[in-house]
Amino acid sequence: MMAMEYGFIFLVGLLFGSFFNVVGLRVPLHESILYPPSHCPGCNKRLEPMDLIPIGSFLLRRGKCGYCQRKISPVYPFFELLTGVLFLLAFHKYGWSWQFVYVIFFISMFMIVTVSDIFYQIIPDKILFPFFFLFLFFLFFMPTSQIWKHLVGMLLGFVIFYLIAVVSKGGMGGGDIKLFTVSGLVLGYPLLLLSILIATVTGSIYGSFLILFKGGGRKSKIPFGPFIAAGCLVAILWGESILDWYWKLMY
Repeated sequence: MMAMEYGFIFLVGLLFGSFFNVVGLRVPLHESILYPPSHCPGCNKRLEPMDLIPIGSFLLRRGKCGYCQRKISPVYPFFELLTGVLFLLAFHKYGWSWQFVYVIFFISMFMIVTVSDIFYQIIPDKILFPFFFLFLFFLFFMPTSQIWKHLVGMLLGFVIFYLIAVVSKGGMGGGDIKLFTVSGLVLGYPLLLLSILIATVTGSIYGSFLILFKGGGRKSKIPFGPFIAAGCLVAILWGESILDWYWKLMY
């Protein structure tokens, strides 16, 4: 029974991952997420059901459009698989609970904005604002006695990165500021601080890699959204265990 539940959650994650690709690619361009139906960007051929199987279609078509043979970005199946895995991890930790639904929405937001940030270096308000109000609803109606921690996290997320944007004179984008504000609301204090540490370290490592091996410069623009996603998702899934380990190590 448990294996069937895990399989079901993983399959749902794959399907939603495919949908999140569409949302992340179309919303920044102000396009409808429903019309026109999914099609090849090369030949504009409408995709058939066999072309829309998460991961499977990519493998069966060997990473190419079945009509014009244009190469398909591996980003699509990667995010389908990643969404399935993250849904599975959330279910493993929280089971059938409101907390599971809460975390699923958090994962969903990050899958969409990460796709958008990778392709366009844009984190759309049309994505962030609906999720912000959704999370507010959850926090005020889910049973919790520590809502102040979430409000403090939201405030810190905004203030810290607004100040960074001011000091760096545009080095931090407005979308990143708003994304950390929403993330601070969800994570609360002190998990937000852990997410900032992880995002900063991973982003710095990636930036150093570009400079050393790809010929990038210090002023090269890189999307910070994926690193914010990494930090926040690690924090919400394993943050409490990491902090417990840290405090035991220190004391």
